[in-house]
Amino acid sequence: MNALVRIAAWLLAITLVTLPVVAVLNGWIAGSRWPMRHLVVTGEFRQVSDAEVRQIVLPYVQRGFFAVDLESMRTRLAALPWVQKVEVRKRWPDRLEVSLSEYRPLARWGKDRLLSENGEIFPAPAVPLPTLAQFDAPDDRAADMIAFHNLAQPLFLGIGRQVTAATLSARGSWSLRLSDGTEIDIGRGEPEARLARFARLMPRLLSAEHRPLLRADLRYTNGFALTWGAAPAPTNSAPKPQVQAST
Repeated sequence: MNALVRIAAWLLAITLVTLPVVAVLNGWIAGSRWPMRHLVVTGEFRQVSDAEVRQIVLPYVQRGFFAVDLESMRTRLAALPWVQKVEVRKRWPDRLEVSLSEYRPLARWGKDRLLSENGEIFPAPAVPLPTLAQFDAPDDRAADMIAFHNLAQPLFLGIGRQVTAATLSARGSWSLRLSDGTEIDIGRGEPEARLARFARLMPRLLSAEHRPLLRADLRYTNGFALTWGAAPAPTNSAPKPQVQAST
């Protein structure tokens, strides 16, 4: 009987010691004694808003310094659209630091993914997306696609065009689409040199034809084949005769 009493006494003592600790760690008590007074959010945001971050964080910090569940908070922040990486830490006595980095989308990748500026392919968030070029290529050629796009884009900006789509086939053949609808088949051999030569001549070709260029096939050794659209219908700019009513 005495042994049972001693065991019960020890259990009671342990409970009385640990229960306050558990209560503090879970925010049941003492949340007002060790409150989180400072929230510091860092990161260069384009898609994620400061309000979205604070909406997630504030319920955690209201329970006091010791009760903040950093892992749960990190998981919820990482679930926000566009978030690439999250770091959260507590600084004694009352400071919470949150650091976020975003994916910076460069282009759409296939049907339902995006390509970031640093070459990472990630699922497209279920939110309205900014206007982006369309890229199609094998996943392991993402770096090549970025490099080729960086080469091609400046070549056409001077004549008011942008690259709106780029494709690299499994066999290594390149093609582009410009913002005016022109399709450019570049092929495999020396695609950079072929495209640069065509871009240099394109303004002269357009000024000579006065027709929309539908397609340019650069897969020739000494030139390229062009497909033109119909010329725009002429407009009659002559002034119409005026008819004056007489009384």
